[in-house]
Amino acid sequence: MKISCTDIGKRFNRDWIFRNVHYTFEPNTYYALTGPNGSGKSTLLQVIAGAVLSSEGKMLYTHQGRIIDPQKAYTNLSVAAPYLEVIEEMTLKEFLEFHFIFKRLLPGLNVETIIERIGLQHAAHKQIRYFSSGMKQRVKLAQAFFSDT
Repeated sequence: MKISCTDIGKRFNRDWIFRNVHYTFEPNTYYALTGPNGSGKSTLLQVIAGAVLSSEGKMLYTHQGRIIDPQKAYTNLSVAAPYLEVIEEMTLKEFLEFHFIFKRLLPGLNVETIIERIGLQHAAHKQIRYFSSGMKQRVKLAQAFFSDT
């Protein structure tokens, strides 16, 4: 997917987190965002992923030459980050089944296979609230890695 940012900016209250970002992210290319704490890296990623709306500017998503509605871009994007939350009242199995209502699974996979691949078979029916932080990180990574995005 090609993602084009045209003069995007994000403001919280009166403070601009970032402004005038103009960049195109090309498919099959790797990028790194660097900067000091509080510089807006996570917020920029959330705007790019469509999880947070920009305060100004325009996002354009294209996939195989087709323009994708920004409100549906999430179906083609995956993000794994420590600040993203999981639904802690659900079991691991319930959570992954819920997640894959909104995202396509990679071909040939199912929820049981994913649970096995992340090494959490013993916790498949345990509420996520009782997981260690490392186990929660595995769940977040599984959402991103095993989604067909």
